[in-house]
Amino acid sequence: MKKAHRIISIVLAFTMVSAAALSCPVTVCALAGEEITAPSSVLIEADSGKLLFDKNCHEVRACASITKVMTLLLVFEAIDSGKLHMDDMITASAHAASMGGSDIWLEEGEAMTVDNMIKATVVASANDAAVALAETVSGSEDAFVAEMNAKAKELGMNETTFKNCNGLDEDGHLTSAYDVALMSRELIKHKQIFNYTSIWMDNLRDGKTQIVNTNKLLKSYSGITGLKTGTTGQAGSCISATANRDGLSLIAVVLGCTTGKDRFSDAAKVLDYGFANFAVYVPKLSDGIQPVKVVEGMDTQVQGTADLNSCFVVEKGRNNQVKENINLIDEITAPVEKGDKLGTIEYTMENEVLAEYPIVAENSVEEMSFSSVFALLFGYFVNL
Repeated sequence: MKKAHRIISIVLAFTMVSAAALSCPVTVCALAGEEITAPSSVLIEADSGKLLFDKNCHEVRACASITKVMTLLLVFEAIDSGKLHMDDMITASAHAASMGGSDIWLEEGEAMTVDNMIKATVVASANDAAVALAETVSGSEDAFVAEMNAKAKELGMNETTFKNCNGLDEDGHLTSAYDVALMSRELIKHKQIFNYTSIWMDNLRDGKTQIVNTNKLLKSYSGITGLKTGTTGQAGSCISATANRDGLSLIAVVLGCTTGKDRFSDAAKVLDYGFANFAVYVPKLSDGIQPVKVVEGMDTQVQGTADLNSCFVVEKGRNNQVKENINLIDEITAPVEKGDKLGTIEYTMENEVLAEYPIVAENSVEEMSFSSVFALLFGYFVNL
């Protein structure tokens, strides 16, 4: 009997410890800057842009062929606008053919489709193909670079100045890990880019030229989706790495590694940190949205609605600490148009706003006037 009591006590104690462990939030494992060999690195969540890890991410540095992220962004924008089409033929200029470094050995006058030029730029990091694309979009590389800098300013890339479209070392051609993350985030909004960044090996010129992806993480990292590597004497070895697991999309940037091996190792460590410690939070409205009073309207109130289709990121194990706050105005004066803002839904944790969604009018409410009241009364008596 005593033995049975002892066994029961042990089981109860184990159960209590297990329950306590399950109720505690998962401790976030810190990533120390010294664990990353790169002098500059950053990790952001792609959908929201939330900063998850930072090591000197605003330090101004060269970024080599990661420059092509901006080149590709402008190319895809040109495709979206109809200015450029995948089956358009591009003829290489003497300037494009003169590029050194990584290239596909374009000859002056040689023609390839936009599709193949993009493939060469993404997979083989071809400097000559990047210039050929730039000249086609803007007329000249200089004009294209001006557009690159304008786009950088638009995206808030405050530490970036582009001098060329392919990332070859040039005085004053500088950016930062954070800025690279910003333009990478913008590029991957164009989902077509993943058709190219996922290619490990392919060919051009009817099989005569084989190209192999410079991003070795495609073969070694679970969930990797892209994006771009770069290596020059000034920049060192760099990468902007994108990956997705369980709906969580991350962008890790490392700049200035000593070797290519360090570049891939650092990117994997930063991504591992993100996936181990953060998760997607899907917002769901716990209570209904109360209607808002309408002053001087044909209806006395208007119903609000909110679109909660975008997720945000929280530390793993802390979902139950997210608080929902519905903030509505007391009243609104007619006329009310469908879509007029009535308030916000905030999701917070420890006074930090994690996400905010507008509450808008679900329908319009006409202003009360003599003619509208008369029409209402007339309709009432007609239907008696």
